Amino acid sequence: MDTHTLPPHSEMLQAFLARDSSYEGVFVTGVSTTGIFCRPTCSARRPLPHHLSFFATPRDAVLAGYRPCLRCRPLEQTGQAPAWLRPLLSAVEAEPARKWTDDDVRRHGFSPERVRRWFQRNHGMTFQAYHRARRLSSALGAMQEGDSVGRAAFEAGYDSLSGFQEAFRQQFGSPPRSLAGAPLVKVTRVATPLGPMLVGATEDALVLLEFVDRRQLAAQIQRIGRRLGAVFAPDANPLTERAAGQLRGYFEGERQRFDLPIGPVGSDFERAVWDRLLEIPYGETRSYGEIARSVGRPSAVRAVGRANGMNALAIVIPCHRVVGSDGRLVGYGGGLWRKERLLAVERGQLSYGPTTA
Repeated sequence: MDTHTLPPHSEMLQAFLARDSSYEGVFVTGVSTTGIFCRPTCSARRPLPHHLSFFATPRDAVLAGYRPCLRCRPLEQTGQAPAWLRPLLSAVEAEPARKWTDDDVRRHGFSPERVRRWFQRNHGMTFQAYHRARRLSSALGAMQEGDSVGRAAFEAGYDSLSGFQEAFRQQFGSPPRSLAGAPLVKVTRVATPLGPMLVGATEDALVLLEFVDRRQLAAQIQRIGRRLGAVFAPDANPLTERAAGQLRGYFEGERQRFDLPIGPVGSDFERAVWDRLLEIPYGETRSYGEIARSVGRPSAVRAVGRANGMNALAIVIPCHRVVGSDGRLVGYGGGLWRKERLLAVERGQLSYGPTTA
């Protein structure tokens, strides 16, 4: 199984509650009440289901602001880190705000190249990248709680504000400007039967809803941030909670229309196409040619396809309801298998139980 594509939420919840070892390496679980993430077999007491979030990789959990559980050690792919690496991991946990360099690693008796290879192989990122993400996630959390940029940078171990700002911008796609002075897009992950989705909203409008494994997701976030002049931060707000609830209703077959204020970010042509998508009835489809004709540009079939691909509000703006002229399923950024299942849900051919507690 591809570890970057998660199983249905209910399946992961059952596996986590049962401490099913067959799911090791498939997902890790974040616990909102403690801020830690665990492997499926963690021996700690099980929290309430609504406090859980699931991630395909430890890297995803770190970027969402969680820290690794010291009991089950989710960084250690097989349940136990190699004996040679454990002293370094212990040193890191003892000084979470420390900026680790290759020289620091050498002074602790380790080969930076060997450590780098282990982290790349097991976690898809270098040793330094992992700890930089942790420090920046901590700083982001501090700013959400009211700290100034300078104080957050200092507490995260940065002695240069400009260095912190650059690292923050590279990590999150936006500079750590004053949250009060720029639109704040709060992003959170929502589990669905077709895999986790990233939900992003300002206080006024939903601007992002995408499957987290979509290849263009990073570019979508950068484009939205640039057009809105916004800061993205991992958190929830009332609108992301509403979106999550309505998604549950959709997958459970109880909701056919979304009642959410949306703020799609795109060109005039793209927005015209998206408006037509919103008019396609639940359970029905339209061809790219039909959409092109409906916006007054019958020859712009390819442009309609590109506009579909630029849609950052999957499911809510139903680009999955657009098919080829012969009815074939083509061109869905989340994967044709998801497009097929979404249409099956809307046609009553597929039903899912509750996706969250």
